[in-house]
Amino acid sequence: MHHIEGELTLEDFYEVVIKESPISIDDKIIDKVTESFHFLKDFSENKVIYGVNTGFGPMAQYKVENEERIQLQYNLIRSHSSGSGRPIPISYVKAAMLARLNTLSLGHSGIHPSAIELMATLLNNDIVPLVFEHGGVGASGDLVQLAHMALVLIGEGEVFHKGVRRPTAEVFEEEGIAPIKVALREGLALMNGTSVMTGVGIVNTMYTRRLLHWMVACSSAINEIVQAYDDHLSEPLNQSKKHIGQRDIAKRMRAHLEDSQLTRKREHHLYRNEGEVKVFEEKVQEYYSLRCVPQVLGPVLDTLRTVERILIEEVNSANDNPIVDAEKKQVYHGGNFHGDYVSIEMDKLKIAVTKLSMLSERQLNYLLNSKLNDILPPFVNLGKLGLNFGMQGVQFTATSTTAENQMLSNPMYIHSIPNNNDNQDIVSMGTNAALVTKKVIENAFEILAIELITVVQAIEHLELQAKVSSKTKALYEDIRNIVPPFAEDQVMYPYLKKVKDLIQHTEI
Repeated sequence: MHHIEGELTLEDFYEVVIKESPISIDDKIIDKVTESFHFLKDFSENKVIYGVNTGFGPMAQYKVENEERIQLQYNLIRSHSSGSGRPIPISYVKAAMLARLNTLSLGHSGIHPSAIELMATLLNNDIVPLVFEHGGVGASGDLVQLAHMALVLIGEGEVFHKGVRRPTAEVFEEEGIAPIKVALREGLALMNGTSVMTGVGIVNTMYTRRLLHWMVACSSAINEIVQAYDDHLSEPLNQSKKHIGQRDIAKRMRAHLEDSQLTRKREHHLYRNEGEVKVFEEKVQEYYSLRCVPQVLGPVLDTLRTVERILIEEVNSANDNPIVDAEKKQVYHGGNFHGDYVSIEMDKLKIAVTKLSMLSERQLNYLLNSKLNDILPPFVNLGKLGLNFGMQGVQFTATSTTAENQMLSNPMYIHSIPNNNDNQDIVSMGTNAALVTKKVIENAFEILAIELITVVQAIEHLELQAKVSSKTKALYEDIRNIVPPFAEDQVMYPYLKKVKDLIQHTEI
């Protein structure tokens, strides 16, 4: 049971979203939220408070009469449930719900406690709101996407129940769940915030961690296959650079290759008297895609760590408007719902993941091009050259998918378009940024799956199974369990999917 106390970590998200641990809300949280609600209710009686007794956005100049205040909230939720496109997958919406629940539990929203209690009930019963990809500009928060979440809390719209899309009212009746009754400003409080972009972003970081794990393993294995010199991974070389990410990647690769019989010491081969030799038969240094892995993946790791830190800061922040402070007996109007912090981090993450996918594609090309590697048949073809094709067909997929990642990595953060009658005259596009990053990460898994199959085929051809490191041997066996060695041509797409699923969903 995960206890929500207003301070979430990445581990909490992993346990609740991926491992499906149930949650409970600390009594102190309920007390704090209740206090905030009652303070705002009293405070707003004779004052103009945005979204309590005014219209929304540029319509805030219009006063809303007391008897219409509750209807105002329902109108907001229903009118903004206007998303389109594909549904956001369930795990990402769960992360968004947990993020929203947490920020509301800080007691700065004046929301009725029934809203966060119902959100916890939905998470614990695998009832997930239908939320669409298209609709958010990420400035008054994820208004449209969060409206779909709020729509479910008032018992309307649609949900995924145990993975099946159904009407909310039907599922609530079946499960004996009562919707919330709007008491004050639940519509605006639920919708004003960055929780969808942040939830999607946090799941993106989880998958990026897995991607990086497999990329390090793959890069280590390819250095074994070509019997590379190991000094480019050495501690003295990498410690001479100050970047923590580079040092960590090199350390991980050294650990991976610890018991390899294939990587070589430069001093055993090149640091000796070569006499009158004019041309060295062996390559003095490897290509950059093999030799510069710590320098290429180091920034990816450092970027990932920064993204994780910023997203967790956002999750544990009040990203609502206005901000209710029951302690100071004041309500502050501002723009904490603006998603620029998340948006720029998502763009940074997708650029880093695209570079990772480019490295994978270059390593793949190195293995497939016999003129570059000098040790493998063209396209790592274990059959009859000319008659069979080996990995030739899948290279097209890797190349085209890498190109898509390069195109998708143009920043979303700077694509602000004024809208909302120019009230929202500069926006974050953070939700779009998070969803495009999600696509880039999925693409990277596809590219890496192709490289992994090729690495295993190369080990097969060179008969290195007994000489590779124990970690490469484990990787080899993981892939071999789902992709048999093949000399005759095979239909490849089922294998690509199986390997992608393996690397995306294996815990690390």
